[in-house]
Order: sequence, then structure tokens, then C-alpha cells
Amino acid sequence: MNLHRAATLTSSVAGAVIVALDGTVLTVAQPALQRDLSASFAQVQWTSTGYLVAVASLLVFSGRLGDRYGHHRVFALGMLGFGAASAGIGLAPGVGWVIGLRVVQGVFGALLQPATLGMLRAAYPPDRLRTPIAVRTGAIGLAAAAGPVLGGVLVSGPGWRAVFFLNVVPALVFGLLALTLPAARSRPSPARLDIPGAVLLAATLACLVHVLVQLPHSGWTLGGGVFLVLVVVTGAAFVRHERRTASPLVPPDVVGSAAVTGALTVLVIASAALHGTLFVATFVLQDDLGYDPLHMALLSLPLAALMILAAPSAAVLLRRVGPRRTTVAATAVLAAGIVVLGALSGGAVSLCTGFGLLGAGFGTVMVTATHVVVRQSAAGSAGVAGGLQQTAMNVGPVLGVAVAATLGGLGHGYALPLYVLALVAAVGAVAGRVLPERSVVTINHVRQGDRARLPARG
Repeated sequence: MNLHRAATLTSSVAGAVIVALDGTVLTVAQPALQRDLSASFAQVQWTSTGYLVAVASLLVFSGRLGDRYGHHRVFALGMLGFGAASAGIGLAPGVGWVIGLRVVQGVFGALLQPATLGMLRAAYPPDRLRTPIAVRTGAIGLAAAAGPVLGGVLVSGPGWRAVFFLNVVPALVFGLLALTLPAARSRPSPARLDIPGAVLLAATLACLVHVLVQLPHSGWTLGGGVFLVLVVVTGAAFVRHERRTASPLVPPDVVGSAAVTGALTVLVIASAALHGTLFVATFVLQDDLGYDPLHMALLSLPLAALMILAAPSAAVLLRRVGPRRTTVAATAVLAAGIVVLGALSGGAVSLCTGFGLLGAGFGTVMVTATHVVVRQSAAGSAGVAGGLQQTAMNVGPVLGVAVAATLGGLGHGYALPLYVLALVAAVGAVAGRVLPERSVVTINHVRQGDRARLPARG
């Protein structure tokens, strides 16, 4: 591995880890934040909702910015802004400032996340993407496991503000490092930015995420219905616009690829099944079975451990049996884990087994589907592809929690939502059937030295 690729992989992993840590440690810090700032429950909830709405609505457009102006530049801007916003939150005098700065942090988070994949696509030949994507996924799993522990230590010691200061130095260091990396030899896309398409897609995703996030807490309301109507209207307008414009936000070679569309579908389904299951398991284990948060965290450790171990294993499986078989088997393992957890009254062994199957299945799906999305997309559309992948990974969890909360509210106990989520995961195996049986030649799979001579595609 040459120095440029090593630095790119390190930056990509750092960006993904910072975002993953931020989400997990915030959950631990919110009760202390609420007490210290005398905030209401709704205000504390908006410290998460504001970020999610901002990041989900801008990911695809941010990816397009990377395709046009260079992924390292957009990544650097995202990291530096994310770090500055984190510092501001740590110094915030009131909860209103926290909410506003979390929205700003979401904007910069949207800039850096697609770039973490776009940089890898630009730096590595298509047939060598398996390992860096596996490393990135394993690091995310490690961050997800360490986040609650680290957050607990910081909140118990220096206080909740330290949780946000945690991101500042790494974000500044890797943001500045990205500015020193040489630009990729592939020419940035000359296509004009599709601002109307970006606005329509942002409105659609913002309304959708808002509805899904509010549903577990408020249920179905008139306001939620209005937002759903807006989702349909703006979504239809976006599709119509994309079909008519000369330079669409999502290029036809991305949205028209069955492999890419199938992989994105699998990511939404798998992440929805996983997070919906965790939502149900958290309440059942703590409220019904009487486990304290620490005991539950220990029982769920196999999830993080197997997710980390699944990442390198998935890279091997991709090379030996191909994306299709790997994805189908992994979604089956994920569904099996949910079924095992359906008997939540079982002992510690069965609970650990269920969580372990969740981690093994989801970790493998994440590596495999992400590899397909990034590899099958043209280098000139790698940012958009990364934005779509990140959008799937943001929408899927809130969708899964919304489904679990809705089914749980029907009064039939926890078994119904878990078995429905297992069925959802099994549907992911069907969606995985459209993935390539073997890795195939990408849209612009050429020798590295020839890339600069190819005309860029919008």
C-alpha cells in the first residue's frame, strides 16, 4: 500500500469513526445535558432529531459536491466544520444553542460522510476495494461498541460537555491532513450542480426522517400525516425533475444500475431490521426482565464483537463466493438472530447468541452491499453513490424503530414486532438476489494511469 492510499484509508476510517462515536456517546450524555441546561424532553430529543434531519437531507448533494470539486476538499471542509461545531456545542450556554449547533454539525457531517467512500473509490482500483471497505466497517463497529463506555466515563468524570470536545482535535487533524493529500488523478465531474433536484430531495428526506423519528414518541398525528403528504408530493416532483433535467442530481448510470439499487435496498432493510430489533430488545430487557443498562450492554457485546470480526470475513467471502451468495447468507443470519431474540425470556446464552448473530449478519451485509454500491458506480459518480449509501444507513434505522414502535403499540407484546422484523430481514435475502454473482467490470474500469485521459461523466 503506497503512502497516498494509506493516508486516504486512515482519513476515511477517522471520518467514519468520528461520526459513529458522536451518535453513540450523545445518547449517554443526553440525561446529564437535560439536567444541566434545564431542558425539556422534547428539546433534548431535538438534539438528535435536528442532526438526523440535516444530515439525511444533504448526503446525496454533498456527494455530488465531492464528485465535482474533489472528495478530499469536501471531506476536509466537513471534518473542520464538524470539529468546530462540536467545540461550539461543548461551550453552548443553553439548549437552544445546542440544538442549532447540532443542525450545523449535521450539515458538515453530511459533507464528510459520502467523501469517506468517494476517497476510497478514487484511491483504490475497483478490484482492491474489498479490504479498505472492510477496515472502515470494522472501525465503525468498534466505535459503536466503545461509544457508550467512553461516553459514560466522560459524563461521569468531566461532564457531558467533554463528549463533544472529544471530536475536536481528531476532526481538525484529519481535516488538515486531507488538504495536504494530492488530488485524485481522475478529473472532477464537469456537470453542473442540480440545485432544484437537491432542494426537492432534501425536502423529501427531511420530511420523511422527521415523521419516522417522531412516530415512536408521538404516534400517528395530524402533523405527521401532513408531513407524509409532503413526502409524496416532493418525492414525485423530484422524480419528475430528474427525468427531465439534462444534469440530474443522481446520474442515470447510478440509479439505473440494478446492482446498486439492490444493494441500497438491502442496506435499508438490514439496518431497519437491526435497529428495530435493538429498540424492542432495549425496552424488554430493561423494563420487563429487569436488567440494568450495564448488564444489558454486557449481554449485547457479542453484537459489536461479531460485527468487527465479520468485516474482514466478508472481504474474503466477496472474493471467493461473490456478493450475491454472501448477501443472501448474511441476511439469513441476521433474520435468525432476530428469531432467537424473539424468545427474550431465555437465558444469557440465548441472548448472547441472538446478539452475536445480529452482529455477524449485519456486519457482513454492510461490507458486501457497500462494496457493490461503490464498485459498481462510475468513479465520476462515486460521491453520489456514497451519499446514497449513507442515506440508506440513516433512513433504515429510523424506519426500523418506527415499525417496531408501531407494532409494539398494538398490544400484542414484543414477539410480534420481532418476528415481523425477522421477516423484513428475510426480504433482504430476496433483494440480495439481484446483486452480481461475481464482481464484474465497473462502468469505467480502466488502468489507474489511464483515468486522467478519460472524459469525466456527469
